[in-house]
Amino acid sequence: MRVYRAVPDELSSACPPAPPPEPPVRCGELRAAARAAWSLADPRAKAAAAAALGTGPALAPDPRAGFDDAPRPGRPLRPRLVHPRDVPQRGAGSDDGRAALLHAIAHIEFNAVDLALDAVWRFAGQPEAWYLDWARVAAEEALHFGLLADELERRGHAYGDFDAHDGLWEMAMRTRHDPLARMALVPRLMEARGLDVTPLIQRKLAQAGDTDAVAILQRILDDEVGHVEIGNRWYLHLCAVAGIDPVAGWDGLAQAHGAAAPRPPFNREARLRAGFTEAELARWG
Repeated sequence: MRVYRAVPDELSSACPPAPPPEPPVRCGELRAAARAAWSLADPRAKAAAAAALGTGPALAPDPRAGFDDAPRPGRPLRPRLVHPRDVPQRGAGSDDGRAALLHAIAHIEFNAVDLALDAVWRFAGQPEAWYLDWARVAAEEALHFGLLADELERRGHAYGDFDAHDGLWEMAMRTRHDPLARMALVPRLMEARGLDVTPLIQRKLAQAGDTDAVAILQRILDDEVGHVEIGNRWYLHLCAVAGIDPVAGWDGLAQAHGAAAPRPPFNREARLRAGFTEAELARWG
């Protein structure tokens, strides 16, 4: 099995080049391994396989597997997926409330593992750096999920104990035929929302004296800045390749896929580090 290591970014967000042909062996193997990990239903097994992509896929892909238009990744029987309004309240004032809150975040991170794996296997013909970037994101999201799942177990719970909703994956499916729409509306919109809300959640947990949870969320926030930056960078790259204005293009994609503009208040410092501009934030805020 080949080993895949992170490489320096060779792309310029100002005027990126057109994507070169995909190196067929290296990227093909990585895409196949990502698809195999994506298809696993067991959360811990999926996380382990995704984590392995950061240094080299340890999960041998099925050589017969193709890259069809599969709509959903492997999922466990629990958590039960319900409408967002039916998800239980997640207050930080009680042990059970904090467990439900951490479970909700664990569910987001589990979806984020699948989203990064999906970006690796689903979109053919991208530059090699695309696949390496999203493989690294998958590995880091798997780490986040593991931290939260371990913490839930320490508190007497497990991933799947609380109901959850499927809003993040629904947007992934709307954008599965278009990598530009995927970058515009998943990393730059839905995942970037985490940059805004995480400090608010941390403050509530700190007020409850839950320093362990605060520390886990800080690790996640630090990494998520980089993940959103990757989404921003590839969005600009794809806009340049297609000759699309990033601002007007985003509006059109959001309208076409039924997405609303980001809502303030924003974590401006984190968003700026993640590649958003002051002009964008002022326009939305």
